[in-house]
Amino acid sequence: MEKVTPFLMFQDGKAEEAMNYYISIIHDSEITSIIRYGANESGDEGTVMQATFSLKGQEFMCIDSNVKHQFSFTPSFSIFVTCDSEEELDYLYEKLKTDGQELMTLGDYGFSKKFGWLNDRYGVSWQLNLPK
Repeated sequence: MEKVTPFLMFQDGKAEEAMNYYISIIHDSEITSIIRYGANESGDEGTVMQATFSLKGQEFMCIDSNVKHQFSFTPSFSIFVTCDSEEELDYLYEKLKTDGQELMTLGDYGFSKKFGWLNDRYGVSWQLNLPK
């Protein structure tokens, strides 16, 4: 086995928008490759056939699905971020909750100094943690 990579499937052509959003709010992050559908291919022209991006060294893959599924993202799988400071955690939480949904508001839940859990505007679930 070469490696294990989290894979995100976006609908409505949002993969590239989501990647650009994530790398804009998380420092030391980048889009590493994008292959787009061309004319007369099985996806909508210009949407993401396959892409990879890195958030703080963690690689992700993603696609735009041109097939409408009866499912989307679920909080049972989330991106867990260990923050270095309360300011970093607050910043990410505010950015990610815009047009999203709070699952656990920011607070001290006993297992960390500060914690919050939310779904972002794309439906991807994030847990933000500031260790004790």
